[in-house]
Parts: sequence; structure tokens; C-alpha cells
Amino acid sequence: MRAIWKGSISFGLVNIPVSLMGAEEANELSFSLMDSKDHAKIKYQRINANTGEEVSWSDIVKYFEFSDGSYVIVTDEDFEKADPKAAKAIDIEAFVAADDLSPMFLEKPYYLVPDKAGEKAYVLLRDAMVETGQIAIGRITIRTKQSLCTIIPCADGLALILLRYASELRGMEQLQLPQNIKTNEKELELAVSLINQLSQEWQPEDYKDEYSDALMARIQAKKEAEGKDLPDDEAVAEPETSKVIDLMALLQQSVESKEKSDKAKAQ
Repeated sequence: MRAIWKGSISFGLVNIPVSLMGAEEANELSFSLMDSKDHAKIKYQRINANTGEEVSWSDIVKYFEFSDGSYVIVTDEDFEKADPKAAKAIDIEAFVAADDLSPMFLEKPYYLVPDKAGEKAYVLLRDAMVETGQIAIGRITIRTKQSLCTIIPCADGLALILLRYASELRGMEQLQLPQNIKTNEKELELAVSLINQLSQEWQPEDYKDEYSDALMARIQAKKEAEGKDLPDDEAVAEPETSKVIDLMALLQQSVESKEKSDKAKAQ
């Protein structure tokens, strides 16, 4: 696996040399584009606005344009030298309780792998966070963008997750959320009972992308149909919105249905 970034974790006066590895694996179906009229493939080109000729990637540079129309070409060296320390270090600014970090801030996961010289400090940092229930908050600059991040213990190692800044999350003040609705004790008891019945240990490998499989099956069927229409699928009824008057009945039915299902499985 190729490293996306190399640098160090700055932990007080301790520097832990690490490599950043991608933790995601894309499994989405890949689609190409074509003209609906003649089914010709669509091509994208990088065109010089003055000459109309295509430009190769090796001849393309970035630039920043000012409001007066003037511009400055920005090179890889500029990105590196703008803040040399930030480009090479994850500076831990604080430790916070793991439960204090809302999932709303989580954006993109990576793995942190220590260099040989940093293994002892890496393990020590991991064990100390496990012991205290704390996670690290810092900043990392990847390529041309600095991001807020958290470092968390993950199995035998450490993971780094890019975070959203608070300013990047919309508040809920503008949402039309229920304000004066109260639930009674019996409703709450039934809802809690249903949640407890559905509770289980989190096993992420049990969950698959069923939609992609179904879509691929349909694509395969269209290929085999050779232009003929596929048979009409059964229409799926829209779920009805639960009304207040039958909420209790629906909860009771849900609890009883789950109990029957569990008994059937046990037999």
C-alpha cells in the first residue's frame, strides 16, 4: 500500500515518524458517458483558451488570480514552503474525551503507520489514549489543504480521521422541528422495548451494498435482453406515514412481530 503522506505526529516534545495510508476502498459502480443521439463516447479535453489546442498535464500549472485580473503562478515549492512545519507534521493541539466528538464532524478515515524508529512512541501514544479514553485533536496538511483531524486508537494501531470545522456544519435553528409534542409513559415503554429487541453487537461485515448488487443485476439483464424491454417489476408501495392515533398500535404490533420472529428462529 502506497503512503499518501509522510511526516510525524508532534506529541509535546516527542515526534513520531508516520506514514498516512488510505482506509477507504471504493466499491461503487463506474459509469462512462455517451451522447444519447448516436451513443458516441464523451471525451474530456484540456483546451488552451487562446489556441484551442489540447494541453498535456505536464504543461499545466496552477495560478491565483487577483480581483484586478493580475495573477501569480503557484508551484509545488510554494505549497511546501508556505508553512514547512505544517506540511510535515501533525501537531496535536489537545486531547478530548472520545464521547465529546460528535459523529457529525467525521469526514474521511486514514491509517497511521509508524516508521521503525517511532514504533515505541507510537504504541505508547496508542496505549495512553486507550487508558484515558481520550483522543487527539490536531491539524494535518495533505497536498494543498490543511484540515482539522482526530487521531484515535484503532485495534492494534492508530487511525486519523479528517474533521469538518464547526463553520462547515449548518445549525439546526432553521429547521422546522417538533417543539411541543410530548410522549406518554406507555409509548416510551413500547419504543424502548422495540429498540432493545433490535439491539445487537455491531458487526460491520454483516452489512453490504445491496443496491449496487441489484443495479448490476439489472444492467446484466439489460445486456442479455439485447435492447428488448425488461418485464415490469412489481411496484413498491410508498410507506405510509405513522399517524399519532395509531402510533401505539404500530409499536405494539412491531414488538409482537419481533417476538414471533425470534421464537420462530429459536425453534
